[in-house]
Amino acid sequence: MLEVGKKEFWFVVGSQHLYGEEALQTVKNNAAVIVESLNNSGKLPYPLVLQELAVTPDTITKIMKEVNYRDEVAGVITWMHTFSPAKMWIRGTKLLQKPLLHLATQFNESIPWATIDMDFMNLNQAAHGDREYGFINARLKKNNKVVVGYWERENVQTQIAEWMDVAVAYNESFSIKVARFGDNMRNVAVTEGDKVEAQIQFGWTVDYYGIRDLVDYVDAVEDAEVDALFNEYKDLYDCDYGDYEQGKWEAHVKVQARQEIGIRRFLEAGGYTAFTSNFEDLHGLQQLPGLAVQRLMAEGYGFAGEGDWKTAAIDRLMKIMSHNIDTGFMEDYTYEMAEGREAILQSHMLEVDPGLAVNKPKILIAPLSMGNREEPARLVFDGKAGEGVVVSMADFGTHYKLLVNEVVAFEPTEAAPNLPVARVLWEVKPNFHDGIRAWIEAGGGHHTVVSLSLSTDQILAWAKLVGLEVALIK
Repeated sequence: MLEVGKKEFWFVVGSQHLYGEEALQTVKNNAAVIVESLNNSGKLPYPLVLQELAVTPDTITKIMKEVNYRDEVAGVITWMHTFSPAKMWIRGTKLLQKPLLHLATQFNESIPWATIDMDFMNLNQAAHGDREYGFINARLKKNNKVVVGYWERENVQTQIAEWMDVAVAYNESFSIKVARFGDNMRNVAVTEGDKVEAQIQFGWTVDYYGIRDLVDYVDAVEDAEVDALFNEYKDLYDCDYGDYEQGKWEAHVKVQARQEIGIRRFLEAGGYTAFTSNFEDLHGLQQLPGLAVQRLMAEGYGFAGEGDWKTAAIDRLMKIMSHNIDTGFMEDYTYEMAEGREAILQSHMLEVDPGLAVNKPKILIAPLSMGNREEPARLVFDGKAGEGVVVSMADFGTHYKLLVNEVVAFEPTEAAPNLPVARVLWEVKPNFHDGIRAWIEAGGGHHTVVSLSLSTDQILAWAKLVGLEVALIK
């Protein structure tokens, strides 16, 4: 499995010396309780690490410099326990290059009316401190996240957890490397894009390789390795021989096993976490990679067909954000327009992510009219049901735009015995006619990444961090 390394978030608490050492010690103690409780809640995907109290400009600046320097620190969560004069935060906040979450909370849930006095007021004035701190972040245009609510509440912890996943994805985006095996599908507009601008804005490195570069890796795979992986296939999936004689069927599937091993080794050697293929560029490959690609997507690699490097990078990004749960490359194929049953059938010629499968996938071989190669093996299955979000990236020449549409996926109720590819079905929001019209008018492409585990807010939070225009359809 392609995993992200160890990550943590720093918890920084704002106050000032005005209130005296006894008050500051209480602030420290309360912060320690919150951090320990949040870490033990089981809600957060990454640990919080409490830092020294932020009571001077030098301390704040030192903390933020250290955050930038340390790769394992994915972001900062701040809490204004008391009033913390915001001029102290200017230098450090300007230097901070990682995601920032302002937690607008308070140690005590309710006001103790019977005992409240000015000492309590001075110590517990997050409502006061939040405004001061929020102003400076807004003036500095930090694009920070604000989460409001009592820190023990489940919904607050869920918001923090979701933001953590976005923050990690934001940082990891600058390490996404896409290997393009061949170029874009010829004469297709939507898969083109400015790779230099994408690296500047999103951090993506996109490199081209001729197919021969990949073929050398595929040809170097040993037969014993292929046989071992083929046996793994038989344990994991159903085998549909169709009209093929068993020996011929197995030979075709083993081509994909050899490709899977070869592609993985190529990607690992170059540090690539995403890749593309193109049925128009297959020099030296027996088959268009199908099953091989599906297996690599299931491991967490980003992918898109026809050389669409933007979608491949988005796929990897969203897999990081979702921990590779129910997230994968997709393509709009054909409409269901029956009254009251309007939907879109999603698929691809081969490469549908098996992480979206609701049933046990089967290996099937069928002719492919494109590519002029032998019939490739692929995994066939039906997609899961659930509410989700569909994302596509478009380059408009002057800027990039992110298309985001909320959808409701559902399991197919009718068999499709003659369809030799996996299928996913969904309804678009707000409805079939308005949703599709809005997508087309906004310039949304046919290649997308769908996630049934991420929220729209998470996608928008990432877009805000990278200064990306968004067309939201919901």
